[in-house]
Amino acid sequence: MKILLLLAAAIGLAAADGPRVTFTKSFPGSDPAYVSIVIDKTGNVEYKEAKEDDPEKFQMEPGTVTAIFDLAEKLGHFKGQLESGLKVARMGDKTFRWENGAETSESTFNYSQDLNAKALQDWFENIGESERLFQDLRQAIKHDRLGVNDAVLHIDALWGQKKLTGLAQFLPQLDRVAKDEVFINMARDRAARMAAEFRAAKAPLE
Repeated sequence: MKILLLLAAAIGLAAADGPRVTFTKSFPGSDPAYVSIVIDKTGNVEYKEAKEDDPEKFQMEPGTVTAIFDLAEKLGHFKGQLESGLKVARMGDKTFRWENGAETSESTFNYSQDLNAKALQDWFENIGESERLFQDLRQAIKHDRLGVNDAVLHIDALWGQKKLTGLAQFLPQLDRVAKDEVFINMARDRAARMAAEFRAAKAPLE
């Protein structure tokens, strides 16, 4: 038993020291004004909207993880400059950070012309929007039964655009809506259909 516990601890330590990509965005006056998204090679994600917050934790699809780490590699793990230097409007300070054990590197920019940087930012923006929709649904289920239908509609719209990520975390909430008669039929039917589609998706968002 002691050997198994030591092995589990070693595996956990190795995972903690494994490669991670972090995206942060600071844009005072926007909603949210701050976002931090950390993803590791196993698909574990930590999301928060304030530095002092406890992060929301969920699992990401393998295809999304692969896309993010492939782009990080193409960008040299952010050792070079990504800022375009062009005189454009302020759109918030974005930072990509690479961590792999003791190895760390990062690059901050307002606007980048690098296509790989744009693609990576799009992935993280999709993750952020998906997580906010998840939180909206969770809050609506608890406090606003009539608002559940709108929350489900917004999730369905992002799914239709092939931008929804972190599907696994949505399933318990969608199942609850689908099975609970306190919610209107439109919401229940749509939630049931979406849950079935999420489960049927073998490689979503690849």
